[in-house]
Amino acid sequence: MFNKKKLSVLLSITLALSLTAVGCGTKPSATTDKPATAGAPIVVKFSHVVTADTPKGKAADKFKELLEQKTAGKMKVEVYPSSQLYGDKEELEQAQAGNVQIIAPSITKLVGLNPKIQYVDLPFLFPDNKAVYKFWESEANKKLMNSFDKFSLKGLAMWPNGFKQFTDNKRPLLTPEDFKGLKFRTQAGKVLEAQFKTLGAGSATIAFGETYAALQQGTVDGQENTFNNIDTQKYQEVQKYLSVTNHGRLDYIVLINNTFFNGLAPDLQKAVLDSMAEATKFEIEQAELLDKASLESLKKGGKMQITELTPAQLGVFQKLMEPLYAEFESMISKEVIDAAKNASK
Repeated sequence: MFNKKKLSVLLSITLALSLTAVGCGTKPSATTDKPATAGAPIVVKFSHVVTADTPKGKAADKFKELLEQKTAGKMKVEVYPSSQLYGDKEELEQAQAGNVQIIAPSITKLVGLNPKIQYVDLPFLFPDNKAVYKFWESEANKKLMNSFDKFSLKGLAMWPNGFKQFTDNKRPLLTPEDFKGLKFRTQAGKVLEAQFKTLGAGSATIAFGETYAALQQGTVDGQENTFNNIDTQKYQEVQKYLSVTNHGRLDYIVLINNTFFNGLAPDLQKAVLDSMAEATKFEIEQAELLDKASLESLKKGGKMQITELTPAQLGVFQKLMEPLYAEFESMISKEVIDAAKNASK
């Protein structure tokens, strides 16, 4: 479980990243929903693409509960899970436009705004959760978090999901040779394209909400995801094999529309930040608990053949993927890669 001292530091950073000029006392601008009338609550739409029973889904609901309590009903949070409001691409655009106030996209979804964010896709960059959390405390990650201000988005927090695993419907994936000729669903990003190309496999960028259908229809043979997403999205119904590789990360950045946040009165801004800090603590705990629970659920379900690769088997993949670090250093930056590697020490 997450070290309490580290958790305290991480939460402090979450708040530090979020605090900006808390001096505006105006109501939300017209770029969001209609301005609140006297006595009417300010509506905060929180859109995300995963189910409500995931770490992100549970934390979004916790944030709703906390903010409504702390503001005594002055703010009302409407949570829209499972792409009910917007899908992957749309939610980012709509958050920038102010039509939805908060989103928590996968880090990789922000590659178009800042290519450095692709550090998360470098294979085998982090050995464990502890290293990930330590990196989030680094100056390099603070700069990444603050880099979205110019896109009308304010970074509020980092939310973990977990390490990614490979699944497919053709054969067990135990060696790089097993990937040849297969096609995988992936998120957007040059690093992920290069990862599968190195393995001799094809890749296709498909929205998260459309992945199940793509697997079911054979549009792609496999995908990579966390235990919890594999479990809650029911990929075990359309995938036969799961290889436990922990080769990459799938984590989230919680973002709020800048104009909306800056238009809140100081006491409401503080309520948002305090609620997010508490929800972040809750999310971290849930991510670790649900990751383990989902692996056990998948094992007990018996629908997938699950193989945990040995250190020797993983070593073959690690050696094969090593050139990707040099290939993408200019894009991601030496500063970010070094900070991530140092977090493992």
